[in-house]
Amino acid sequence: MSLPKADTPLYNHTLPTIEDWLRDQGCDRDRDNLHCWYLDHSSWKAEICLETEELTVRYFDTADTSQNNLSRSFKYSLSREDIEEAVFSGP
Repeated sequence: MSLPKADTPLYNHTLPTIEDWLRDQGCDRDRDNLHCWYLDHSSWKAEICLETEELTVRYFDTADTSQNNLSRSFKYSLSREDIEEAVFSGP
């Protein structure tokens, strides 16, 4: 499945497209909470959840303990490119 242009708001992506995008970013789906995904980066981990109104991210196991359990939310009106830069750059 091909992704829309990077500057397209996330709400204009189909759910299967968003799921493919998360897989392409190295995320694994939670088997119990199907709306949540996990990413294990070399210096941090994240839980990404597709909520009704927004995408939420919780970072944990970071090298910087002041950043542990940092949570962020991103409205689906943001572009995929903006969300990708914010989420996958880490805490």
